Amino acid sequence: MARPRVQLVVTADDFGYCPRRDEGIVEAFLAGAVTSVSLLVNGAAAESAAELARRHQIPTGLHANLSEGRPVGPARYGASSLLSPEGFFLGKMGFREAVAAGDVALSQVREELEAQLSRFRELLGRNPTHVDGHQHVHVLPGVCQVFAEALQAHGVRFTRLPLERGVGGCTWLEAPARAFACAVERDARAAVGHFSGRGLRWTDAFVGLSTCGRHMSAHHVSRALARALEGTPTGHSLTAELMAHPGYPSVPPAGGCGEGPDTFSCSWERLHELRVLTAPTLRARLAQDGVQLCALHDLDSKRSGDGVLGEATLETFLEPSQL
Repeated sequence: MARPRVQLVVTADDFGYCPRRDEGIVEAFLAGAVTSVSLLVNGAAAESAAELARRHQIPTGLHANLSEGRPVGPARYGASSLLSPEGFFLGKMGFREAVAAGDVALSQVREELEAQLSRFRELLGRNPTHVDGHQHVHVLPGVCQVFAEALQAHGVRFTRLPLERGVGGCTWLEAPARAFACAVERDARAAVGHFSGRGLRWTDAFVGLSTCGRHMSAHHVSRALARALEGTPTGHSLTAELMAHPGYPSVPPAGGCGEGPDTFSCSWERLHELRVLTAPTLRARLAQDGVQLCALHDLDSKRSGDGVLGEATLETFLEPSQL
């Protein structure tokens, strides 16, 4: 059998957000369409999600959350730079603005990460297979250094580097979404040195910023993987991760991370992703493109210093996206 051009990990984020989301994620896993999940330990359904992961032997990582809902660490008990006066995280953009302004105490970031790693072990009885960041908070300046230090200290080797080749040219994305994707890419580039310096590993390529929600389709996934392969020598294979958010729509007030489910979670877009991932069309397209689905532990993942997305090779592998 010919070696696949791409070994693809399909990760479902936000496991534990609500029972309906988790139902869809497990359905996709059992159908072979999802190969990994990332658990929100402050999610409303974290405990039942952990039980599902154990029952179905789902490879499970931690979806480190510093932007939505309530904390699980010491910040719960007093004032914190991570929280609003109401006791909630500052939100997707609010946290970013606070980090940029220097208003976030990185020592409190470390405390919360430690608490979430500890909570994960309480729920699953083991370390996470990987740790990534809810809304990509783990690649933000300053945060990425604390994140890498915490993972190294806890013996976690794998993370996500959300660098999607050519995302700035994806004109189907609405302007705010495209601007956010390019900002994430810039932050991820800057985080590489901190991640590699702590021995963290990640897949050669990442896809998901251009295929989120309503934009997920067999065509868009295939095109994103094709962009990742551009310039790759014949016969050389890549490892890649597809970030996905499948599930059945949340029904308020159930779900969320302490504030109830957000608009995206309640929308049809989650169900759309579930349908695309489990449809024969995507399976056939991936097979045609030489893509083989696998779990993270199946990959012969390389350290960044081995010539895959390391500081010396990053600029030649991925050109900066432009708005």
